[in-house]
Amino acid sequence: QVQLVESGGGLVQAGGSLRLSCAASGRTFSSYCMGWFRQAPGKEREFVAAISRSGGNTYYTDSVKGRFTISRDNAKNTVYLQMNSLKPEDTAVYYCAADYVLGELVTNSPNIYDFWGQGTQVTVSS
Repeated sequence: QVQLVESGGGLVQAGGSLRLSCAASGRTFSSYCMGWFRQAPGKEREFVAAISRSGGNTYYTDSVKGRFTISRDNAKNTVYLQMNSLKPEDTAVYYCAADYVLGELVTNSPNIYDFWGQGTQVTVSS
């Protein structure tokens, strides 16, 4: 079992930055591909970014490329999402998720992920 707790959300003006953190319990954090997803009101949950077990591979949805950066610190059991140049359309609840994998695979499918956090609200005002 892995428990995930997100933090770092809040209200920010367009063009601003936030850094989300996701702290994981357990001693096998480095066995998991980690992903960030988001869900806006009335919309389906969508993939944002993912990072492989070692951090060597990353994958982003097109709308955040060049603005968001996913990273991880396996010694701290934490994955981060640095969000810059935020836009009102980035407003959503952001979730982190863990996918037990072999190797350096990353995936954007929410159905593949095994564990989810409770989410943190990000609101970007125009």
